[in-house]
Amino acid sequence: MAKTAELKGGSYTLSSLHLADSGLDQAISFLKDKVEQAPAFFAHAPLVIDISKTSQELDFGQLRQGILDAGMIPVGISGCKPSHLQAQAKSAGFAIMNAARQAKASSPVMEPTKVIRSPVRSGQQIYAKNCDLVVLNHVSAGAEIIADGCIHIYGCLRGRAIAGASGETNAQIFCHNLQSELISIAGNYWLSDKIQESHWGSSVVISLIDNNLNIEHLAV
Repeated sequence: MAKTAELKGGSYTLSSLHLADSGLDQAISFLKDKVEQAPAFFAHAPLVIDISKTSQELDFGQLRQGILDAGMIPVGISGCKPSHLQAQAKSAGFAIMNAARQAKASSPVMEPTKVIRSPVRSGQQIYAKNCDLVVLNHVSAGAEIIADGCIHIYGCLRGRAIAGASGETNAQIFCHNLQSELISIAGNYWLSDKIQESHWGSSVVISLIDNNLNIEHLAV
């Protein structure tokens, strides 16, 4: 008999919204602003909502509809321990997400560096799994380059660069001409409006310090 389907476990990167006590309306407005700023990155993106830091009673149906109205896809709720809240979240169509336990702290075996010589054009996505990524050309607006390790761009970066995609906080981004739509390391990201004018169009190195992105000029 032919196999019609197969169920396997998988690991995926999801955006996470951490709710505070400021209210759902403010949280939804925040999401709408982010989607408008970078629709290519956030529109229709899956979203997990962490409610561990809020003490307010939540209307999970309103929360789900607000996320859809903002243009993202509600996937699940994390930080939800009380059984009655879990039941309410499930009734609203959310999955209950639990943080994965890491049996070992060992790092994955790194592979040889992935080198891209041609321009990365709008709409293209390049992923360097378990390795660093070197781009010897330009990265166009609307393009996306992702690496589990560091990223080196020797041309102009106008698209999105995501280093440390699997959570490596020591990953860095080296760029000879920074004009990026988005930069990210280990889930911490900045859109273009957060990049200081003094660094725009410059040769820079981007790293993560105390869980915050840091940009420094790169000596050339």
